[in-house]
Amino acid sequence: MAELLHKKKHITTFQIIILGFAGVILLGALLLMLPISSRSGSATPFNEALFTSTSAVCVTGLIVQDTATYWSSFGQAVIIVLIQIGGLGVVTVAASFALLSGRKISLMQRSTMQEAIAAPKVGGIVRLTSFILKATFLFELIGAVVMMPVFCRDFGVKGIWMAFFHSISAFCNAGFDIMGTQDSLYPSLTSYVGNPVINITIMLLIVIGGIGFLTWEDVYTNRHHFRRYRMQSKVIIITTALLILIPAIFFYLYEFADLPVGERILGSFFQSVTPRTAGFNTVNLAAMSGAAQAIMIFLMLIGGSPGSTAGGMKTTTFAVLLANAFAIFRRKADAQFWGRRIEDGVIKNAATILMMYLTLFFGGALVISVTEGLPLGTCLYETASAIGTVGLTLGITPQLGLLSQIILIILMFFGRVGGLTLIYAALSGANKIHSKLPQEKITVG
Repeated sequence: MAELLHKKKHITTFQIIILGFAGVILLGALLLMLPISSRSGSATPFNEALFTSTSAVCVTGLIVQDTATYWSSFGQAVIIVLIQIGGLGVVTVAASFALLSGRKISLMQRSTMQEAIAAPKVGGIVRLTSFILKATFLFELIGAVVMMPVFCRDFGVKGIWMAFFHSISAFCNAGFDIMGTQDSLYPSLTSYVGNPVINITIMLLIVIGGIGFLTWEDVYTNRHHFRRYRMQSKVIIITTALLILIPAIFFYLYEFADLPVGERILGSFFQSVTPRTAGFNTVNLAAMSGAAQAIMIFLMLIGGSPGSTAGGMKTTTFAVLLANAFAIFRRKADAQFWGRRIEDGVIKNAATILMMYLTLFFGGALVISVTEGLPLGTCLYETASAIGTVGLTLGITPQLGLLSQIILIILMFFGRVGGLTLIYAALSGANKIHSKLPQEKITVG
């Protein structure tokens, strides 16, 4: 017993985060296996329940069974609770229960909370967590109230549940919908392509949920005084704006010329926002050109921002790599933003994350393509959606075999907890070597 307690003390914050996510996923899968969770009243196979639970907790949105027609009200409730836990983060949710019960938060718990929400320091972490919870529920409530008249008009009283479900799903960047199959296999929000209320509300929820909790605090504290923002918040806001605007212009000019101007504008912006990492769609993705699908893959891999409800490599990773490239092009010694130097360790982390995501993204697609006999381009779209925790699909996910489903489960888990978190958790017990080896030059490029 003493030995067990001794080992428990050496569990790192990164391991706690991973075990927390894994535990919630397993519990969710067991609940979704129950006969009460399906409309037919029959038990759901474990692999399908596990896939759905992983997709919900990792706020992805890829599905093997249609959420509206397969799962019962109980099953849908389980899914939305899993989405909420996954969006906020398992550690944040656990900390909120501790705060509500009036218990004191230990230093170890504060350190874990700091890692979970990517906070710069432990000090003030409890206050920040309280702010995150209040802001999250406020945004989700406002989103539901705004969309409620539209959904109630179309679905009656059921529209209330639909408004709350889609508001939580959008804010948590999950992409789960309960619209039903209607005229196509997975229509998502295609019937609302021209509805400004649904489009703008969903887009705002996705962006707000994906820019990161620390960015909220900066906006709330400093308002319109942009110069006072942290450098990270400035990078996130500007990078996010450019990653929305530039693809939207491309989609408007080359993809949706057959739509009326209003629908064309909404459709262009929506398809630019949703790959970052929400997973809703208002147009037929399979009908989009190869160039448009390639742009969406690029956006899916980047994802949202650190300490947010979104997954992916993160906007800051992309921005740091760009800044480093510009510094080399201009023969500058250091990468920088707004007169502030970026430390070398951050650039190394960014390069490592990029290599991990590209390797997993391409390797997973290659295995699925060979196993299922599908075109590699289609498989790349699905694996980008999984590793970026997006949920957009060209329609192949429900037909995939067990091995391919397992690959997507692993990619979704990696994408949500973060590649570096998994590395640090796995190598936490490794001996650190502080001495430096002899240096020798090698030519690159």
